[in-house]
Amino acid sequence: MPALKEASRAKPNLASDAVTLPRLGFWGMLRWVWRQLTSMRNALFLLLLLAVAAVPGSLFPQRSVNPSTVTQYLKDHPGYGPWLDRFQFFNVFSSAWFSAIYLLLFISLAGCVVPRARAHWKAMRSAPPRTPRRLSRLTEYGTLELPERLGISAEQALQDAARLLRKRRYRIGLYDVGSDRPSVAGERGLIREVGNLLFHVSLIGVLVFVAIGGLFGYRGQKILVEGDTFVNTLISYDSFSPGPNFSPTRLDPFAITLDKFSVKFDRSSKAHYGQPIDFTAAVTVTDKPGAPPVHQTLKVNDPITIGAASFYLVGNGYAPVVTVKDGTGKTAFSGPVISIPSDGAYTSLLVIKAPDAKPSQLGFVGFFLPTALVNDKGISYASDPDPFNPRLNLNSYYGDLGLNTGQPRNVYTLDTKNLTQLNGRDKPAGGIVLALGQSYTLPQGKGTISFDGIKRYIGVDIRHDPGQVGVLISALAALAGLVCSLFVGRHRVWVRTGTHPDGRTMIEYALLARGENHRLAAEAATIRKLLQQLLSILGTGQEQPRDGMSAATGNTGTTGGTTAATRTSAKDQ
Repeated sequence: MPALKEASRAKPNLASDAVTLPRLGFWGMLRWVWRQLTSMRNALFLLLLLAVAAVPGSLFPQRSVNPSTVTQYLKDHPGYGPWLDRFQFFNVFSSAWFSAIYLLLFISLAGCVVPRARAHWKAMRSAPPRTPRRLSRLTEYGTLELPERLGISAEQALQDAARLLRKRRYRIGLYDVGSDRPSVAGERGLIREVGNLLFHVSLIGVLVFVAIGGLFGYRGQKILVEGDTFVNTLISYDSFSPGPNFSPTRLDPFAITLDKFSVKFDRSSKAHYGQPIDFTAAVTVTDKPGAPPVHQTLKVNDPITIGAASFYLVGNGYAPVVTVKDGTGKTAFSGPVISIPSDGAYTSLLVIKAPDAKPSQLGFVGFFLPTALVNDKGISYASDPDPFNPRLNLNSYYGDLGLNTGQPRNVYTLDTKNLTQLNGRDKPAGGIVLALGQSYTLPQGKGTISFDGIKRYIGVDIRHDPGQVGVLISALAALAGLVCSLFVGRHRVWVRTGTHPDGRTMIEYALLARGENHRLAAEAATIRKLLQQLLSILGTGQEQPRDGMSAATGNTGTTGGTTAATRTSAKDQ
Protein backbone atom coordinates (compact mmCIF):
# COMPACT_ATOMS: atom_id res chain seq x y z
CA MET A 1 0.00 0.00 0.00
CA PRO A 2 2.75 2.58 0.73
CA ALA A 3 4.29 1.76 -2.64
CA LEU A 4 0.97 2.43 -4.35
CA LYS A 5 0.65 5.74 -2.55
CA GLU A 6 4.15 6.73 -3.62
CA ALA A 7 3.32 5.80 -7.22
CA SER A 8 0.16 7.89 -7.15
CA ARG A 9 2.16 10.81 -5.79
CA ALA A 10 4.70 10.43 -8.61
CA LYS A 11 2.00 10.46 -11.31
CA PRO A 12 2.48 13.65 -13.43
CA ASN A 13 -0.11 16.38 -13.30
CA LEU A 14 -1.34 16.69 -16.89
CA ALA A 15 -3.05 19.99 -16.22
CA SER A 16 0.12 21.60 -14.88
CA ASP A 17 2.37 20.06 -17.56
CA ALA A 18 0.20 21.17 -20.52
CA VAL A 19 1.99 23.07 -23.27
CA THR A 20 1.37 26.80 -23.11
CA LEU A 21 1.11 28.34 -26.57
CA PRO A 22 2.57 31.80 -27.02
CA ARG A 23 0.15 34.65 -27.47
CA LEU A 24 -0.15 35.88 -31.02
CA GLY A 25 -0.43 39.51 -30.06
CA PHE A 26 -1.55 42.47 -32.13
CA TRP A 27 1.41 42.57 -34.53
CA GLY A 28 1.38 38.80 -34.88
CA MET A 29 -2.27 38.93 -35.81
CA LEU A 30 -1.53 41.61 -38.43
CA ARG A 31 1.25 39.46 -39.92
CA TRP A 32 -1.08 36.47 -40.06
CA VAL A 33 -3.82 38.51 -41.77
CA TRP A 34 -1.28 39.90 -44.26
CA ARG A 35 0.01 36.41 -45.12
CA GLN A 36 -3.54 35.18 -45.66
CA LEU A 37 -4.47 38.17 -47.79
CA THR A 38 -1.38 37.99 -50.00
CA SER A 39 -1.54 34.27 -50.69
CA MET A 40 -2.13 33.34 -54.31
CA ARG A 41 -5.06 31.14 -53.35
CA ASN A 42 -6.91 34.04 -51.73
CA ALA A 43 -6.03 36.34 -54.64
CA LEU A 44 -7.73 33.90 -57.03
CA PHE A 45 -10.67 33.64 -54.65
CA LEU A 46 -11.05 37.44 -54.57
CA LEU A 47 -10.88 37.57 -58.36
CA LEU A 48 -13.70 35.02 -58.57
CA LEU A 49 -15.64 36.88 -55.87
CA LEU A 50 -15.31 40.14 -57.84
CA ALA A 51 -16.80 38.44 -60.90
CA VAL A 52 -19.69 37.10 -58.84
CA ALA A 53 -20.25 40.51 -57.22
CA ALA A 54 -20.59 42.09 -60.67
CA VAL A 55 -23.52 39.80 -61.58
CA PRO A 56 -26.21 41.93 -59.83
CA GLY A 57 -25.06 44.87 -61.95
CA SER A 58 -26.44 43.08 -65.02
CA LEU A 59 -29.54 41.65 -63.32
CA PHE A 60 -30.87 44.87 -61.78
CA PRO A 61 -31.15 48.36 -63.33
CA GLN A 62 -28.40 50.76 -62.29
CA ARG A 63 -28.93 54.38 -61.31
CA SER A 64 -25.78 55.44 -63.09
CA VAL A 65 -27.24 54.20 -66.39
CA ASN A 66 -30.98 54.91 -66.11
CA PRO A 67 -32.36 56.43 -62.88
CA SER A 68 -35.94 56.42 -64.16
CA THR A 69 -35.82 52.65 -64.69
CA VAL A 70 -34.72 52.19 -61.08
CA THR A 71 -37.60 54.39 -59.87
CA GLN A 72 -40.08 52.37 -61.89
CA TYR A 73 -38.58 49.11 -60.58
CA LEU A 74 -39.07 50.29 -56.99
CA LYS A 75 -42.71 51.15 -57.78
CA ASP A 76 -43.32 47.77 -59.39
CA HIS A 77 -41.69 45.83 -56.53
CA PRO A 78 -42.62 47.60 -53.28
CA GLY A 79 -41.90 44.50 -51.22
CA TYR A 80 -38.25 43.65 -51.81
CA GLY A 81 -37.27 46.64 -53.98
CA PRO A 82 -36.42 48.91 -51.00
CA TRP A 83 -34.34 46.11 -49.45
CA LEU A 84 -32.35 45.76 -52.67
CA ASP A 85 -31.86 49.50 -52.66
CA ARG A 86 -30.74 49.38 -49.03
CA PHE A 87 -28.03 46.88 -49.94
CA GLN A 88 -26.97 49.02 -52.94
CA PHE A 89 -28.01 46.55 -55.64
CA PHE A 90 -28.96 49.50 -57.86
CA ASN A 91 -25.50 51.03 -57.44
CA VAL A 92 -23.43 47.87 -57.61
CA PHE A 93 -20.19 49.24 -59.02
CA SER A 94 -20.03 52.12 -56.54
CA SER A 95 -21.32 50.13 -53.55
CA ALA A 96 -19.32 49.68 -50.38
CA TRP A 97 -19.15 45.88 -50.69
CA PHE A 98 -18.03 45.91 -54.33
CA SER A 99 -15.41 48.57 -53.57
CA ALA A 100 -14.16 46.51 -50.60
CA ILE A 101 -13.67 43.41 -52.78
CA TYR A 102 -11.98 45.53 -55.43
CA LEU A 103 -9.58 47.10 -52.92
CA LEU A 104 -8.77 43.77 -51.26
CA LEU A 105 -8.01 42.22 -54.65
CA PHE A 106 -5.68 45.11 -55.47
CA ILE A 107 -3.84 44.75 -52.13
CA SER A 108 -3.67 40.96 -52.50
CA LEU A 109 -2.17 41.12 -55.99
CA ALA A 110 0.33 43.77 -54.93
CA GLY A 111 1.30 41.71 -51.89
CA CYS A 112 1.81 38.64 -54.10
CA VAL A 113 3.79 40.34 -56.83
CA VAL A 114 6.21 42.54 -54.89
CA PRO A 115 7.95 39.73 -52.89
CA ARG A 116 8.07 37.51 -55.98
CA ALA A 117 9.58 40.30 -58.06
CA ARG A 118 12.22 40.95 -55.40
CA ALA A 119 13.10 37.24 -55.20
CA HIS A 120 13.24 36.92 -58.98
CA TRP A 121 15.48 39.97 -59.24
CA LYS A 122 17.92 38.35 -56.81
CA ALA A 123 17.74 35.07 -58.76
CA MET A 124 18.58 36.85 -62.02
CA ARG A 125 21.61 38.53 -60.47
CA SER A 126 22.89 35.40 -58.76
CA ALA A 127 24.94 32.62 -60.37
CA PRO A 128 23.27 29.39 -61.51
CA PRO A 129 23.05 26.68 -58.83
CA ARG A 130 26.03 24.47 -58.21
CA THR A 131 26.39 21.18 -60.03
CA PRO A 132 24.68 18.25 -58.25
CA ARG A 133 26.97 15.48 -57.10
CA ARG A 134 25.10 12.73 -58.96
CA LEU A 135 24.08 14.00 -62.37
CA SER A 136 22.84 10.57 -63.38
CA ARG A 137 19.81 11.01 -61.15
CA LEU A 138 18.49 13.96 -63.16
CA THR A 139 15.77 13.88 -65.80
CA GLU A 140 17.96 14.04 -68.92
CA TYR A 141 21.48 12.63 -68.67
CA GLY A 142 24.22 11.52 -71.02
CA THR A 143 27.98 11.03 -71.30
CA LEU A 144 30.64 11.48 -73.95
CA GLU A 145 34.14 10.01 -73.98
CA LEU A 146 37.01 12.34 -74.81
CA PRO A 147 39.65 10.24 -76.64
CA GLU A 148 43.28 10.87 -75.66
CA ARG A 149 44.33 11.06 -79.32
CA LEU A 150 42.52 14.38 -79.70
CA GLY A 151 44.84 16.03 -77.18
CA ILE A 152 42.07 18.03 -75.54
CA SER A 153 42.32 18.45 -71.79
CA ALA A 154 39.34 18.31 -69.44
CA GLU A 155 39.76 22.04 -68.59
CA GLN A 156 39.78 23.01 -72.27
CA ALA A 157 36.73 20.84 -72.98
CA LEU A 158 34.90 22.51 -70.10
CA GLN A 159 35.72 26.01 -71.37
CA ASP A 160 34.49 25.03 -74.83
CA ALA A 161 31.28 23.68 -73.30
CA ALA A 162 30.78 26.97 -71.41
CA ARG A 163 31.14 28.96 -74.66
CA LEU A 164 28.67 26.63 -76.34
CA LEU A 165 26.08 27.21 -73.60
CA ARG A 166 26.57 30.97 -73.76
CA LYS A 167 25.80 30.88 -77.48
CA ARG A 168 22.53 29.14 -76.61
CA ARG A 169 21.68 32.04 -74.25
CA TYR A 170 22.40 30.25 -70.99
CA ARG A 171 23.53 32.05 -67.85
CA ILE A 172 26.86 30.44 -67.00
CA GLY A 173 28.61 29.59 -63.75
CA LEU A 174 31.94 27.69 -63.43
CA TYR A 175 32.52 25.54 -60.38
CA ASP A 176 35.46 23.51 -58.98
CA VAL A 177 37.83 24.86 -61.61
CA GLY A 178 41.29 23.39 -60.99
CA SER A 179 39.96 20.26 -59.31
CA ASP A 180 39.70 16.81 -60.81
CA ARG A 181 35.99 17.29 -61.54
CA PRO A 182 35.35 20.84 -62.81
CA SER A 183 31.89 21.69 -64.03
CA VAL A 184 29.85 24.40 -65.69
CA ALA A 185 26.24 25.21 -64.80
CA GLY A 186 23.79 26.97 -67.11
CA GLU A 187 20.28 28.26 -66.67
CA ARG A 188 17.79 29.47 -69.28
CA GLY A 189 14.14 30.50 -69.29
CA LEU A 190 14.13 33.15 -66.57
CA ILE A 191 11.92 35.14 -68.92
CA ARG A 192 9.14 32.70 -67.99
CA GLU A 193 8.96 34.10 -64.48
CA VAL A 194 9.26 37.61 -65.92
CA GLY A 195 6.17 36.87 -68.02
CA ASN A 196 4.37 35.54 -64.99
CA LEU A 197 5.20 38.68 -63.01
CA LEU A 198 4.24 40.87 -65.98
CA PHE A 199 0.86 39.17 -66.12
CA HIS A 200 0.15 39.87 -62.45
CA VAL A 201 1.50 43.43 -62.61
CA SER A 202 -0.72 44.03 -65.64
CA LEU A 203 -3.74 42.82 -63.69
CA ILE A 204 -2.90 45.41 -61.04
CA GLY A 205 -2.59 47.97 -63.84
CA VAL A 206 -6.05 47.06 -65.13
CA LEU A 207 -7.50 47.54 -61.65
CA VAL A 208 -5.73 50.88 -61.23
CA PHE A 209 -6.74 52.32 -64.59
CA VAL A 210 -10.32 51.11 -64.27
CA ALA A 211 -10.47 52.89 -60.92
CA ILE A 212 -8.99 56.05 -62.48
CA GLY A 213 -11.62 55.94 -65.22
CA GLY A 214 -14.39 55.49 -62.69
CA LEU A 215 -13.16 58.27 -60.42
CA PHE A 216 -12.28 60.97 -62.95
CA GLY A 217 -14.37 60.09 -66.02
CA TYR A 218 -17.93 60.87 -66.97
CA ARG A 219 -20.71 59.62 -69.18
CA GLY A 220 -23.64 61.52 -70.64
CA GLN A 221 -26.44 61.16 -73.15
CA LYS A 222 -27.85 63.68 -75.59
CA ILE A 223 -30.53 63.65 -78.29
CA LEU A 224 -29.65 65.73 -81.34
CA VAL A 225 -32.24 66.70 -83.95
CA GLU A 226 -31.08 67.61 -87.44
CA GLY A 227 -29.89 71.20 -87.33
CA ASP A 228 -29.34 71.25 -83.53
CA THR A 229 -25.98 72.05 -81.95
CA PHE A 230 -24.61 70.51 -78.75
CA VAL A 231 -22.17 72.55 -76.66
CA ASN A 232 -20.16 70.59 -74.09
CA THR A 233 -21.53 72.08 -70.88
CA LEU A 234 -23.32 70.36 -68.02
CA ILE A 235 -26.63 72.05 -68.77
CA SER A 236 -26.61 70.73 -72.36
CA TYR A 237 -26.74 67.05 -71.40
CA ASP A 238 -30.03 65.17 -71.20
CA SER A 239 -28.48 62.91 -68.56
CA PHE A 240 -25.04 63.06 -66.99
CA SER A 241 -23.18 60.60 -64.75
CA PRO A 242 -19.86 61.96 -63.41
CA GLY A 243 -17.24 60.08 -61.44
CA PRO A 244 -16.78 60.88 -57.73
CA ASN A 245 -13.72 63.05 -58.41
CA PHE A 246 -14.95 64.63 -61.64
CA SER A 247 -14.66 68.39 -62.01
CA PRO A 248 -16.70 70.41 -64.58
CA THR A 249 -13.49 72.25 -65.45
CA ARG A 250 -12.33 69.08 -67.24
CA LEU A 251 -15.05 69.45 -69.89
CA ASP A 252 -13.48 70.34 -73.23
CA PRO A 253 -15.11 73.42 -74.81
CA PHE A 254 -16.23 71.83 -78.08
CA ALA A 255 -19.46 71.98 -80.09
CA ILE A 256 -21.05 69.49 -82.48
CA THR A 257 -23.92 70.07 -84.95
CA LEU A 258 -25.99 67.32 -86.57
CA ASP A 259 -26.25 68.33 -90.23
CA LYS A 260 -28.08 65.31 -91.61
CA PHE A 261 -28.93 61.78 -90.53
CA SER A 262 -29.78 59.10 -93.05
CA VAL A 263 -30.83 55.48 -92.70
CA LYS A 264 -30.52 52.90 -95.44
CA PHE A 265 -33.13 50.14 -95.35
CA ASP A 266 -32.99 46.79 -97.11
CA ARG A 267 -35.11 46.88 -100.27
CA SER A 268 -33.67 43.92 -102.16
CA SER A 269 -34.34 40.95 -99.87
CA LYS A 270 -37.85 39.66 -99.25
CA ALA A 271 -36.84 37.99 -96.01
CA HIS A 272 -35.27 41.16 -94.57
CA TYR A 273 -37.26 43.81 -96.41
CA GLY A 274 -37.38 47.09 -94.52
CA GLN A 275 -34.66 46.24 -92.01
CA PRO A 276 -32.02 48.94 -91.46
CA ILE A 277 -28.58 48.12 -92.86
CA ASP A 278 -26.72 51.42 -92.44
CA PHE A 279 -26.88 54.53 -90.23
CA THR A 280 -24.90 57.63 -91.15
CA ALA A 281 -24.79 60.93 -89.26
CA ALA A 282 -23.05 63.88 -90.92
CA VAL A 283 -21.84 66.26 -88.20
CA THR A 284 -19.84 69.47 -87.99
CA VAL A 285 -17.35 69.67 -85.12
CA THR A 286 -15.68 72.71 -83.59
CA ASP A 287 -12.88 71.61 -81.25
CA LYS A 288 -12.63 74.91 -79.37
CA PRO A 289 -13.92 78.48 -79.62
CA GLY A 290 -12.56 80.14 -82.73
CA ALA A 291 -11.39 76.88 -84.34
CA PRO A 292 -12.44 76.17 -87.93
CA PRO A 293 -15.38 73.71 -88.22
CA VAL A 294 -14.57 70.18 -89.37
CA HIS A 295 -17.04 67.85 -91.11
CA GLN A 296 -17.04 64.28 -89.79
CA THR A 297 -19.17 61.16 -90.11
CA LEU A 298 -20.57 59.27 -87.13
CA LYS A 299 -21.67 55.66 -87.63
CA VAL A 300 -22.62 52.68 -85.50
CA ASN A 301 -19.49 51.04 -83.99
CA ASP A 302 -17.43 53.85 -85.50
CA PRO A 303 -17.30 56.62 -82.88
CA ILE A 304 -15.64 59.99 -83.25
CA THR A 305 -13.35 61.58 -80.68
CA ILE A 306 -13.53 65.26 -79.83
CA GLY A 307 -10.97 66.40 -77.31
CA ALA A 308 -10.97 63.76 -74.57
CA ALA A 309 -14.58 62.65 -75.20
CA SER A 310 -15.83 59.91 -77.50
CA PHE A 311 -19.20 60.06 -79.27
CA TYR A 312 -21.12 56.83 -79.90
CA LEU A 313 -24.26 56.53 -82.03
CA VAL A 314 -26.75 54.57 -79.90
CA GLY A 315 -30.25 55.46 -81.17
CA ASN A 316 -32.32 57.27 -83.76
CA GLY A 317 -35.87 58.12 -84.71
CA TYR A 318 -38.22 60.70 -86.21
CA ALA A 319 -38.98 64.16 -84.85
CA PRO A 320 -42.21 65.54 -86.40
CA VAL A 321 -42.27 69.34 -86.58
CA VAL A 322 -45.45 70.58 -84.91
CA THR A 323 -46.97 74.02 -84.23
CA VAL A 324 -49.56 74.53 -81.47
CA LYS A 325 -51.54 77.76 -81.19
CA ASP A 326 -53.72 78.51 -78.19
CA GLY A 327 -57.26 79.93 -78.03
CA THR A 328 -55.95 83.49 -78.38
CA GLY A 329 -54.17 82.66 -81.63
CA LYS A 330 -50.67 82.92 -80.18
CA THR A 331 -48.07 80.23 -80.79
CA ALA A 332 -47.75 78.17 -77.61
CA PHE A 333 -45.33 75.56 -79.02
CA SER A 334 -43.40 75.17 -82.24
CA GLY A 335 -40.61 72.81 -83.19
CA PRO A 336 -39.62 69.16 -83.58
CA VAL A 337 -41.00 66.60 -81.12
CA ILE A 338 -38.96 63.54 -80.20
CA SER A 339 -40.88 60.32 -80.90
CA ILE A 340 -39.79 56.99 -79.42
CA PRO A 341 -39.80 54.04 -81.89
CA SER A 342 -41.57 50.93 -80.61
CA ASP A 343 -41.11 48.49 -83.53
CA GLY A 344 -39.16 47.87 -86.72
CA ALA A 345 -41.62 49.93 -88.78
CA TYR A 346 -40.83 52.94 -86.56
CA THR A 347 -44.27 53.20 -85.00
CA SER A 348 -43.29 55.97 -82.59
CA LEU A 349 -44.89 57.29 -79.42
CA LEU A 350 -44.77 61.02 -78.76
CA VAL A 351 -45.98 63.58 -76.22
CA ILE A 352 -46.51 67.31 -76.86
CA LYS A 353 -46.81 69.78 -73.97
CA ALA A 354 -47.80 73.45 -74.38
CA PRO A 355 -47.63 74.99 -70.88
CA ASP A 356 -47.82 78.55 -72.26
CA ALA A 357 -51.20 78.04 -73.95
CA LYS A 358 -54.11 80.29 -72.91
CA PRO A 359 -56.66 80.11 -71.40
CA SER A 360 -55.71 76.50 -70.55
CA GLN A 361 -52.49 74.51 -70.86
CA LEU A 362 -52.61 71.94 -73.67
CA GLY A 363 -51.21 68.45 -73.93
CA PHE A 364 -51.18 65.86 -76.70
CA VAL A 365 -50.29 62.17 -76.66
CA GLY A 366 -50.31 59.75 -79.56
CA PHE A 367 -48.09 58.11 -82.15
CA PHE A 368 -46.32 58.89 -85.40
CA LEU A 369 -46.53 56.54 -88.39
CA PRO A 370 -43.89 56.99 -91.14
CA THR A 371 -45.98 55.08 -93.67
CA ALA A 372 -49.56 54.84 -92.42
CA LEU A 373 -52.12 52.29 -93.58
CA VAL A 374 -55.64 51.68 -92.27
CA ASN A 375 -56.97 48.16 -91.74
CA ASP A 376 -60.57 47.02 -92.21
CA LYS A 377 -61.41 48.04 -88.63
CA GLY A 378 -60.33 51.62 -89.25
CA ILE A 379 -57.16 51.33 -87.14
CA SER A 380 -54.01 52.97 -88.50
CA TYR A 381 -50.70 51.14 -88.43
CA ALA A 382 -47.18 51.62 -89.82
CA SER A 383 -46.21 49.43 -92.74
CA ASP A 384 -42.75 50.77 -93.62
CA PRO A 385 -39.96 52.63 -91.76
CA ASP A 386 -39.44 55.18 -94.55
CA PRO A 387 -41.74 58.27 -94.45
CA PHE A 388 -43.77 57.51 -97.60
CA ASN A 389 -47.14 58.43 -96.03
CA PRO A 390 -46.50 60.06 -92.62
CA ARG A 391 -49.38 60.51 -90.20
CA LEU A 392 -49.86 61.90 -86.70
CA ASN A 393 -52.58 60.26 -84.57
CA LEU A 394 -53.18 62.25 -81.38
CA ASN A 395 -55.46 62.70 -78.41
CA SER A 396 -55.67 66.19 -76.89
CA TYR A 397 -56.09 67.38 -73.28
CA TYR A 398 -56.39 70.71 -71.47
CA GLY A 399 -55.89 71.66 -67.84
CA ASP A 400 -52.93 71.69 -65.44
CA LEU A 401 -49.87 69.85 -66.85
CA GLY A 402 -48.23 69.89 -63.40
CA LEU A 403 -45.12 71.69 -64.61
CA ASN A 404 -45.40 74.55 -62.10
CA THR A 405 -45.02 72.43 -58.96
CA GLY A 406 -41.23 72.41 -59.08
CA GLN A 407 -41.11 68.61 -59.28
CA PRO A 408 -39.28 67.06 -62.25
CA ARG A 409 -41.50 65.52 -64.92
CA ASN A 410 -40.73 63.02 -67.64
CA VAL A 411 -40.94 64.81 -71.00
CA TYR A 412 -41.91 61.54 -72.72
CA THR A 413 -45.02 60.88 -70.59
CA LEU A 414 -48.21 62.88 -69.99
CA ASP A 415 -49.89 62.73 -66.58
CA THR A 416 -53.63 63.07 -67.36
CA LYS A 417 -54.79 62.99 -63.75
CA ASN A 418 -55.54 66.74 -63.66
CA LEU A 419 -56.41 67.09 -67.36
CA THR A 420 -59.65 67.02 -69.32
CA GLN A 421 -59.68 65.14 -72.60
CA LEU A 422 -60.74 67.00 -75.75
CA ASN A 423 -60.08 64.50 -78.53
CA GLY A 424 -60.11 60.72 -78.65
CA ARG A 425 -61.64 57.80 -80.52
CA ASP A 426 -64.40 57.60 -77.90
CA LYS A 427 -65.09 61.36 -77.92
CA PRO A 428 -67.64 63.14 -80.14
CA ALA A 429 -64.88 65.11 -81.84
CA GLY A 430 -62.91 61.90 -82.55
CA GLY A 431 -59.17 61.64 -82.59
CA ILE A 432 -56.73 63.92 -84.37
CA VAL A 433 -55.29 62.54 -87.61
CA LEU A 434 -52.82 64.81 -89.40
CA ALA A 435 -51.04 64.27 -92.68
CA LEU A 436 -47.94 66.26 -93.54
CA GLY A 437 -48.94 69.93 -94.03
CA GLN A 438 -52.37 69.62 -92.43
CA SER A 439 -53.76 71.44 -89.37
CA TYR A 440 -56.60 70.75 -86.93
CA THR A 441 -58.84 73.08 -84.92
CA LEU A 442 -59.35 71.91 -81.33
CA PRO A 443 -62.86 71.76 -79.83
CA GLN A 444 -64.17 74.46 -77.45
CA GLY A 445 -61.97 77.10 -79.07
CA LYS A 446 -58.82 75.79 -77.37
CA GLY A 447 -56.60 76.45 -80.39
CA THR A 448 -55.08 74.61 -83.34
CA ILE A 449 -52.31 72.10 -84.08
CA SER A 450 -50.49 71.61 -87.39
CA PHE A 451 -48.07 68.99 -88.77
CA ASP A 452 -45.42 71.07 -90.55
CA GLY A 453 -42.55 68.72 -91.38
CA ILE A 454 -40.32 65.77 -90.43
CA LYS A 455 -36.80 65.69 -89.08
CA ARG A 456 -34.63 62.86 -87.87
CA TYR A 457 -32.75 62.70 -84.59
CA ILE A 458 -29.96 60.62 -83.12
CA GLY A 459 -29.15 59.56 -79.59
CA VAL A 460 -25.46 59.84 -78.73
CA ASP A 461 -23.55 58.46 -75.76
CA ILE A 462 -20.69 60.74 -74.73
CA ARG A 463 -17.92 59.18 -72.66
CA HIS A 464 -14.68 60.37 -71.20
CA ASP A 465 -12.55 57.63 -69.63
CA PRO A 466 -9.04 58.81 -68.71
CA GLY A 467 -8.02 55.24 -67.89
CA GLN A 468 -9.02 53.47 -71.11
CA VAL A 469 -5.58 53.77 -72.75
CA GLY A 470 -3.95 52.41 -69.61
CA VAL A 471 -6.46 49.54 -69.50
CA LEU A 472 -5.66 48.69 -73.14
CA ILE A 473 -1.90 48.75 -72.55
CA SER A 474 -2.25 46.69 -69.35
CA ALA A 475 -4.48 44.14 -71.10
CA LEU A 476 -2.00 43.74 -73.96
CA ALA A 477 0.88 43.42 -71.48
CA ALA A 478 -1.09 40.80 -69.54
CA LEU A 479 -1.64 38.84 -72.75
CA ALA A 480 2.08 39.04 -73.60
CA GLY A 481 3.04 37.94 -70.10
CA LEU A 482 0.59 35.04 -70.23
CA VAL A 483 1.92 33.85 -73.59
CA CYS A 484 5.48 34.12 -72.30
CA SER A 485 4.74 32.18 -69.11
CA LEU A 486 2.92 29.44 -71.05
CA PHE A 487 5.31 28.89 -73.94
CA VAL A 488 8.74 29.59 -72.46
CA GLY A 489 10.30 26.72 -70.55
CA ARG A 490 12.73 27.23 -67.69
CA HIS A 491 15.43 24.64 -67.18
CA ARG A 492 19.02 24.13 -66.05
CA VAL A 493 21.95 22.26 -67.57
CA TRP A 494 25.20 21.01 -66.08
CA VAL A 495 28.33 19.78 -67.86
CA ARG A 496 31.12 18.15 -65.88
CA THR A 497 34.44 16.67 -66.96
CA GLY A 498 36.48 14.14 -65.05
CA THR A 499 38.84 11.17 -65.32
CA HIS A 500 37.46 7.67 -64.99
CA PRO A 501 39.43 5.18 -62.85
CA ASP A 502 40.35 3.31 -66.03
CA GLY A 503 42.01 6.47 -67.39
CA ARG A 504 39.29 7.66 -69.75
CA THR A 505 38.27 11.31 -69.74
CA MET A 506 34.48 11.55 -69.55
CA ILE A 507 32.11 14.46 -70.16
CA GLU A 508 28.79 14.29 -68.32
CA TYR A 509 25.82 16.49 -69.10
CA ALA A 510 22.38 16.61 -67.46
CA LEU A 511 19.28 18.78 -67.70
CA LEU A 512 16.51 19.47 -65.23
CA ALA A 513 13.32 21.45 -65.89
CA ARG A 514 11.76 23.92 -63.48
CA GLY A 515 8.21 22.63 -63.69
CA GLU A 516 6.95 20.93 -66.83
CA ASN A 517 8.94 21.31 -70.02
CA HIS A 518 8.05 18.97 -72.87
CA ARG A 519 10.96 20.26 -74.95
CA LEU A 520 13.61 19.19 -72.44
CA ALA A 521 14.46 15.93 -74.24
CA ALA A 522 14.91 17.78 -77.54
CA GLU A 523 17.18 20.32 -75.83
CA ALA A 524 19.26 17.49 -74.36
CA ALA A 525 19.65 15.93 -77.82
CA THR A 526 20.69 19.30 -79.25
CA ILE A 527 23.29 19.88 -76.55
CA ARG A 528 24.75 16.40 -77.10
CA LYS A 529 25.00 17.00 -80.84
CA LEU A 530 26.69 20.35 -80.32
CA LEU A 531 29.14 18.87 -77.83
CA GLN A 532 30.03 16.17 -80.33
CA GLN A 533 30.61 18.73 -83.05
CA LEU A 534 32.58 20.98 -80.71
CA LEU A 535 34.91 18.23 -79.57
CA SER A 536 35.32 16.86 -83.11
CA ILE A 537 34.22 13.41 -82.05
CA LEU A 538 31.06 13.19 -84.15
CA GLY A 539 30.73 9.52 -84.95
CA THR A 540 33.36 8.44 -82.42
CA GLY A 541 31.76 9.41 -79.14
CA GLN A 542 29.60 6.58 -77.79
CA GLU A 543 26.84 7.10 -75.28
CA GLN A 544 27.12 4.73 -72.40
CA PRO A 545 24.18 2.49 -71.42
CA ARG A 546 22.33 3.52 -68.29
CA ASP A 547 24.17 1.03 -66.06
CA GLY A 548 27.41 2.01 -67.71
CA MET A 549 26.77 5.61 -66.82
CA SER A 550 26.40 4.72 -63.20
CA ALA A 551 29.59 2.76 -63.29
CA ALA A 552 31.45 5.57 -65.00
CA THR A 553 30.49 8.06 -62.32
CA GLY A 554 31.02 5.73 -59.42
CA ASN A 555 27.28 4.98 -58.87
CA THR A 556 26.22 1.38 -58.44
CA GLY A 557 22.44 1.87 -58.40
CA THR A 558 19.93 2.66 -61.13
CA THR A 559 17.96 5.86 -61.38
CA GLY A 560 14.73 6.34 -59.54
CA GLY A 561 12.85 8.19 -62.28
CA THR A 562 12.10 11.85 -62.75
CA THR A 563 10.66 12.39 -59.28
CA ALA A 564 13.61 10.77 -57.56
CA ALA A 565 16.06 12.69 -59.76
CA THR A 566 14.50 15.99 -58.86
CA ARG A 567 14.48 15.17 -55.18
CA THR A 568 18.12 14.01 -55.16
CA SER A 569 19.40 16.96 -57.15
CA ALA A 570 17.71 19.38 -54.79
CA LYS A 571 19.37 17.65 -51.86
CA ASP A 572 22.80 17.61 -53.51
CA GLN A 573 22.64 21.29 -54.39
